[in-house]
Amino acid sequence: MKRHQFLKACAAALCLAASSASMAQAFPTKPIRLIVPFPAGGATDLFARTLSQKMGEKLGGTLVIDNKPGAGGAIGSDMAAKAPADGYTLLLATTSTHSIGPFISKVPYDTVRDFTPIAHVGDAPSIMLVPNNSPAKTVREWIDHAKKNPGKLNYASSGNGTIVQLTAELFKAQAGIFVTHIPYKGTALAIPDLITGKVDVLFDSLPTGMPHVRDGRLRALGVTSLKRSPLAPELPPIADTLPGFESNTWFGLYGPKGLPVDLVARINTAANQALSDPEMRDKLSRLGIEPTTSTPAQFASMVAEDAAKWKKIIVERKITGD
Repeated sequence: MKRHQFLKACAAALCLAASSASMAQAFPTKPIRLIVPFPAGGATDLFARTLSQKMGEKLGGTLVIDNKPGAGGAIGSDMAAKAPADGYTLLLATTSTHSIGPFISKVPYDTVRDFTPIAHVGDAPSIMLVPNNSPAKTVREWIDHAKKNPGKLNYASSGNGTIVQLTAELFKAQAGIFVTHIPYKGTALAIPDLITGKVDVLFDSLPTGMPHVRDGRLRALGVTSLKRSPLAPELPPIADTLPGFESNTWFGLYGPKGLPVDLVARINTAANQALSDPEMRDKLSRLGIEPTTSTPAQFASMVAEDAAKWKKIIVERKITGD
């Protein structure tokens, strides 16, 4: 009897494996929905539209962008978490949805339990901008200037609880300086005040910040990636002055929890192949994004480390959202 039960169990397992393999071979048989939890026209949306076409080619199917903005990305992320785990609903997540948002406000999902990590697909570093009349021409000189003027300098951000504010707070913590926070409703609104010297520093994205530098209206002191960015190779990493300093907006693909391993592998391979394409890399660089490739495990590990870093800053600095 026990032998009979064992053979039945083995047969059932083989059938399940065969069914899973068959599903992976047939996948995709219909369009794949890629949820973008931010509005159309933004950086995440533009990245998704650039990536989806090439990924679709590699998968032999079509990826359809579905913008579901709101609550800092939480609405679209929750929809992805609750979707069937069949590979036909994916999420393009970011630092905001999985590393920062859950520690700023309550979200309806668990970033680890409710998702299946698939691939880390890109990073967008920022640059440290100061007015042209700033006495500092290097990161070290700016830190020294701040230490000589405690409480007299300020920094702009795109709002409370944003990656821009957190980057500045991380910088303050590692540099051991006190600088006052002035939140704006987006960095575009802060740029005019930075140019005129009403604010003293801003950590802005490369695509929006560098044009002002190259036009001679602002000065860039460094980049927030650990190494020089191919998008602005002339800028030294801030980490050259503050060892280990790093702040990137990452982008990554997730599926709902329980996504079969074979489908994860198929989608991961398609993403990595798409991101290795020279034309794709060139398009993304124009968006200010450095394409990356990874295994699902590497992606999960990166997010865990990133979330722990930002949680520490949020708790220690008592940061809240708008």
